[in-house]
Amino acid sequence: MKILCVCGLGQGTSLILRMNVDNVLRQLGIQADVDNTDVSSASSERPDLIITSNELAESLSGHPSKIVIVNNYFDLNEIKEALESHFN
Repeated sequence: MKILCVCGLGQGTSLILRMNVDNVLRQLGIQADVDNTDVSSASSERPDLIITSNELAESLSGHPSKIVIVNNYFDLNEIKEALESHFN
């Protein structure tokens, strides 16, 4: 499974989100290839799952990948709940 963490510029915030998603996936026992990028690059990629904020998800509307909304990239509980709802 390929997961893409997306922020506006693809540097700091998406990297933090990627590290937190990796942490939560380990807790859940789910293996995935997690990467981070900016919203423009994400539009041309085809991961299984895109994790981003509500605002950036609007920019990706119509994208064929499943989009999971996480508004606080630092909140491990929010990330866990979002991923659990996707995988269950």
